[in-house]
Amino acid sequence: MHGLFRWSSKWWPGVIPLIVLWALAAWNNTVPLESDLAARSTAALKDTVLDKSRIALAGRDVTFSAEAFSEEGRRSSVAAVEAVPGVRLVDDQTRLVPEAKPFVWSAERDVVRVTLSGNSPLPASKGKLLEAARADLGGVEVVDHMNLSRGAPPRFDNAALLLLDQIAKLKDGKITLSDTKVSLSGMARDLGGREAIAAALKNLPEGFSVASNEIKAPPYIFQAYKDPVALTLTLTGYVPDNNVHAALVAAAGRKFFSEKVVDNLKASVGAPAGFTNAVVAALGALSRLSTGTLVVSDREVKLSGDAFYDAAPAQIRAGFAKDLPQGWQSKADIPVKPAAAPVDATVCQQLLSDLLAKGTIRFESGLSTLDPDSAGLLDHLIETALRCPTINIEIAGHTDADGPEGFNKALSEKRAEVVTDYLVRAGLPASRFTAVGYGSTQPVASNDTDEGKSHNRRIEFVVKE
Repeated sequence: MHGLFRWSSKWWPGVIPLIVLWALAAWNNTVPLESDLAARSTAALKDTVLDKSRIALAGRDVTFSAEAFSEEGRRSSVAAVEAVPGVRLVDDQTRLVPEAKPFVWSAERDVVRVTLSGNSPLPASKGKLLEAARADLGGVEVVDHMNLSRGAPPRFDNAALLLLDQIAKLKDGKITLSDTKVSLSGMARDLGGREAIAAALKNLPEGFSVASNEIKAPPYIFQAYKDPVALTLTLTGYVPDNNVHAALVAAAGRKFFSEKVVDNLKASVGAPAGFTNAVVAALGALSRLSTGTLVVSDREVKLSGDAFYDAAPAQIRAGFAKDLPQGWQSKADIPVKPAAAPVDATVCQQLLSDLLAKGTIRFESGLSTLDPDSAGLLDHLIETALRCPTINIEIAGHTDADGPEGFNKALSEKRAEVVTDYLVRAGLPASRFTAVGYGSTQPVASNDTDEGKSHNRRIEFVVKE
């Protein structure tokens, strides 16, 4: 027995090297096999669309895990690995990508970045959206918070790409696609941006629609500044189109009889309803101020400046509010300018004549109704009349030679009376004024031309000492 033990203990140390050599040989044979099978299994999946794909080998047995985007895709990917020559067994650990119900995707823009969130149906779709966002937004940081999910509606990529184009038109905001319904909120970057986005949404793929559009536009601004020193009226901001542009400049030319109109207006869409009528009314109010600023922002009109006399601010506010279209708001800050120094009769006449040489008090054709465009000139005349408070003034009406002389004389007298009434409502004593109608008996130009006739149709202020 002791001899046998001694023989075994001599034999055992010799076996150990053999075991090591066997293990090394087995390892040397298995590692290349596993590497080869892993490479060929991976190659077999090159045409499949998977996420989080992983191949692990244990000899000729494969553990395959991945997330597939359809059941058909999942099965075909497993079959592709099973068909690799040399693979003995496939441990199938694949599963489907989670399904999103509803399928929601969004793009949100703030001051510094655009964030893409929600769901994307495929890795290629996700990459396409990120690439498009970076290209459309010109260097703005793009943050990817998108998850891969099943359940996207047909033509999702086309819809999402079109919506990304609209993010570029926003200063800030969010666009959300929930299944086939689009919701938008935020502030457009430029005037007209809101309208451009609305127009683009008409090209959504079939089946998609806009559930809500809360995109706001930047304020639609129109401004006018009356400078009594430079004798200018400067117009800035926006107008809807060339026709409105021309109409407003023409209205300013009629209402501001002595100021040069400096036109810096630009055309842009986005004007609120009633814009033209509101601006014309506001320009009329501004024309009655010695100096002033007009700001039209969307449907709010702000007027500030100095009126010529005490009764004017209340009159301007009341007329201003009445003439604005429905839904518009007005704010008026109108103090009265300090009274100018008194002047004698000669200077008074010169000042009155100078004003009437620059502008004409106008009436509706054939009537004695004052044209609203004359309000600015009349207020300037009132200021001058206030500077000579003890002097009487004749308000003389004249017409051209068209029509019967009796009619013309009556019309000229009625017009002179209307002007006198305007002066009295301003607070001037009625006893200082005498309304006289001369008809066509005192022309200052030929009645043979339209231009001559226009000069003859006039109101004169004549100082009576």
